[in-house]
Amino acid sequence: MSQSASVWLVIVLAVVAANLPFVSHRFMALVPLARGKNLGLRGGELLLFYLLVGGIGLGLERHLGQIASQDWEFYAVTGALFLTLAFPGFVWRYLLKHRR
Repeated sequence: MSQSASVWLVIVLAVVAANLPFVSHRFMALVPLARGKNLGLRGGELLLFYLLVGGIGLGLERHLGQIASQDWEFYAVTGALFLTLAFPGFVWRYLLKHRR
């Protein structure tokens, strides 16, 4: 896989993973929950998806042989970017009215 294909794969995975906690009623989109999910559980799930996408990105970087050391600023910026990518899912879940 080329470097640009790896970058686009991580971006697409990040967009999907950032919105998945707000779209799915299951924990990590796999485990059904009896009582549903509240905002705190969705936030924890968002953190787990952030770590998962970061791990996939690190694995792809390792596969390409270009591991670069990162300081705390990198994680602060990517965390903020992940939260920004989650905004459409948050709006859909909490700010739009749904007919039931």
